[in-house]
Amino acid sequence: MEILKEYKRWIDRVKENDLIAELRKLDDETINDSFYKNLEFGTGGLRGVIGVGTNRMNIYTVAKASQGLANYLNKNYKSPSVAISYDSRIKSTLFAETTASVLAANNIKVFIYRQLMPTPCLSYAVRHLSCSAGVMVTASHNPAKYNGYKVYGDDGCQITNKAADAILEEINAIDIFDDVKTTDFSKALGLGLIEYIDDEVYDSFTREVLSQSVLFGDKINKDVKIVYSPLNGTGLKPVTRALREAGYTDIILVKEQELPDGNFPTCSYPNPEEKAALSLGIKYARENNAELVLGTDPDCDRVGIAVKDGDDYTLLTGNETGLLLMDYICLQRTKHNAMPKKPYIVKTIVTTDLADKVAANYGVDIKNVLTGFKYIGEQIGLDPDNYIFGLEESYGYLSGSYVRDKDAVDGSFLIVEMFSFYKTRNISLTEKLSEIYKKYGYAKNSLRTFAFEGQKGMEQMKSIMEQYRNTNDKIGSFDIVKKIDYTKPVDNLPKSNVIKYYLEDGSTMVVRPSGTEPKLKVYLSVVGKDKEDVEKKEQNLLKTVSFK
Repeated sequence: MEILKEYKRWIDRVKENDLIAELRKLDDETINDSFYKNLEFGTGGLRGVIGVGTNRMNIYTVAKASQGLANYLNKNYKSPSVAISYDSRIKSTLFAETTASVLAANNIKVFIYRQLMPTPCLSYAVRHLSCSAGVMVTASHNPAKYNGYKVYGDDGCQITNKAADAILEEINAIDIFDDVKTTDFSKALGLGLIEYIDDEVYDSFTREVLSQSVLFGDKINKDVKIVYSPLNGTGLKPVTRALREAGYTDIILVKEQELPDGNFPTCSYPNPEEKAALSLGIKYARENNAELVLGTDPDCDRVGIAVKDGDDYTLLTGNETGLLLMDYICLQRTKHNAMPKKPYIVKTIVTTDLADKVAANYGVDIKNVLTGFKYIGEQIGLDPDNYIFGLEESYGYLSGSYVRDKDAVDGSFLIVEMFSFYKTRNISLTEKLSEIYKKYGYAKNSLRTFAFEGQKGMEQMKSIMEQYRNTNDKIGSFDIVKKIDYTKPVDNLPKSNVIKYYLEDGSTMVVRPSGTEPKLKVYLSVVGKDKEDVEKKEQNLLKTVSFK
């Protein structure tokens, strides 16, 4: 792409005054970053910084992607329809309505939520309304300057490689100004080309969440104090509704993070994986003597927790919460003879390998898939009747087949139920976790992320991945006993830019670039005799992953 030529074309063709003003303010460096490539479309859809340019999230890049999706759908479906939802991010409503307007102009029926709704509600609507596809406008847990556009297939899963490649081919054939059809949103709504999703769909989704209880008649004390933060996202109504309808009434909301706000004023990174995102919730818990803190990300597909541990609060990792949930679900299903005939659990390859041992103890099969809940959803679709749980280390969980993406409404509901179940029996979640480690072995799983912004950053990430691809003997002082490069065929999994090392002591290390952010991710799963032994080994490994 000729950067300056395209920049000048945008100045000539863009119609919106605010975008024209933004274009004229760009300096040479930001012109380059904004126009050096097209915003990448893949299995994660689009994700990028909000702004003008081909490499930014704006109404033109969103409309182009929507036209590509429309062309794909019209070629592959007789009378296609699409469900749309959106979160609290800056311009999410505008991007959702832009998407709807382009699809409607291409004679595709659109069902759109009247108000912002979580990602799992979008996945649910796709299947409930028998749609051909779905679009969720969100950048998940990214900082406020980002937005994104996730595409779902007719199975309610995020699209995987084959569909993404086909849609990308359509997008690449489109001129961003000359080939995009659109219509007025309000006009299309009046003509019935766009229709608001009926409240019954949301009601039905809530019933499905509540049906995931695994108490099976066991009594628990529901008079527990719970602190909850939606982190200024979409979780407020669906999470509190599910908990209250289940009988949990003492829910304390973090006021500063209660209402939708795409600026995320209290935390620059609204990710429940981060300690800072739950710090206000922990403050509320101390003030109210609550023992459990929940936080969901802006599109409410991830949930993080903190639990009272003595006089302080402990943040549990996604792996730890996932282990607790899967053990609880397996325990209850086994006790009440509620296991399906051939039960199975699905996890990603970067999620703790202790899950394999827990599953084996209960006679449950476990399937390992590539990073991304879409691959878990794909497995659910192959055998929904025997699926009992899916987990990923990045705080994503799902216990039912009613949706095909991670669901923090379901996750929050089950976490509260599990917490109350053990509390009724005078067991804390940290005590239960210690019991699991004692039975299956001590392990510490951690994630390190390294940001590489702009064109130079992308080139640096490629160079680092190549260095790891050529590392075969040692990581630090640890001998490598096995290396899997997922760019080559492995266990019928799609090819992916991921490398996993199995080390001499049973620890593992995974390196991969993020599919949605300009970041390199390193996952460590360190095993040892005890906490002190594991932390010593972890520090040794961390010395090998410090990038300048």
